[in-house]
Amino acid sequence: MKTSTGGNRENGERSSLLCLLCCLLFNSASTLLLFTVLFVPAAQAHETRPAYLEIKETAPGQFSVLWRTPVLAGTRLPIVLKLPDRVKNLKEPVVSVLTDSLIERRWIDAGPNGLAGERIEFVGLQLTITDVLARFEMLDGGHWTVIARPAQPWVEMAASQTWWETARSYVTEGVRHILYGPDHLLFVFGLMLIVKDRWMLLKTVTAFTVAHSITLAIATFGFAQLPGPLLNAAIALSILFLGPEIVRSWRGETSFTLRHPWVVAFAFGLVHGFGFASALTAAGLPRQDLPLALVSFNVGVELGQLGFIVLVLAVQRVFGLLHIRWKRWVYVLPGYVVGSIGAFWTIERVGVLFGLLR
Repeated sequence: MKTSTGGNRENGERSSLLCLLCCLLFNSASTLLLFTVLFVPAAQAHETRPAYLEIKETAPGQFSVLWRTPVLAGTRLPIVLKLPDRVKNLKEPVVSVLTDSLIERRWIDAGPNGLAGERIEFVGLQLTITDVLARFEMLDGGHWTVIARPAQPWVEMAASQTWWETARSYVTEGVRHILYGPDHLLFVFGLMLIVKDRWMLLKTVTAFTVAHSITLAIATFGFAQLPGPLLNAAIALSILFLGPEIVRSWRGETSFTLRHPWVVAFAFGLVHGFGFASALTAAGLPRQDLPLALVSFNVGVELGQLGFIVLVLAVQRVFGLLHIRWKRWVYVLPGYVVGSIGAFWTIERVGVLFGLLR
């Protein structure tokens, strides 16, 4: 069996990152990582789709309300919309149950002063890791988009936004989406473990970016969709696929993936792009808002992804400067951890896909 001392050293530096990054990225402790993998339903590993609120003024002081909350494996996201107490229903709300979401339509009267300066709350949002995307349209043509987050589970009616302020909201949402998507980050980290050459790493990351940008646009504009359970299973399978390749790389062996990692990154990037798109398609944005939302959200995803890559390379550099000697098991750990988590998620998500698990 042939090995390269330089290659093994670099593999060891990156390999050791998995122990550290698992702690940093999966809630700062290996115990909590194991709890997350073993006791939290794996099909929810990528459940960061936002809820969506749309309020349109139809007459002075009167509004139509659309409230959409994601549904996963038959379970609704535990968020309750709370309008100001003085608001009255003009007619009975209408509730529609879809496979991936629950939609409630209401028609309300907020009085002569409308909803200006009023606070709209999202009870239970603080107990989740997702957001609420809220869009408002007024009779005078004013419109704006704001995002409520667990740390601030409410929004207020305000003045119209500029396009830059709206774009900034979607950029922020894109960053949060990638950082709260452990399956995407684990796949990117797996790619970094099998690519030693910096130029090849740049090509590989670029291929992944181009691929998921393509399918993100295709899915957002509604040209093609993948069912949520099938998509989640495919993303998990992409992570499982990388596990053996990481081990082969450590052993000094070769394969098509190790010789042409950018091809594999592009292929699986097409699948991951549909996953990124779920955050926008699930919201049901008006078509006229999609171009700005798509571009801004994708910029946010890329910023989050690049930030993660820079963090990995920076920590690797620090380990290299410290000349730390790692035991043999550290070298082989990443491939088995990535493969094991990928296998666990794949089995559970396939179970959800075929109705064996909920």
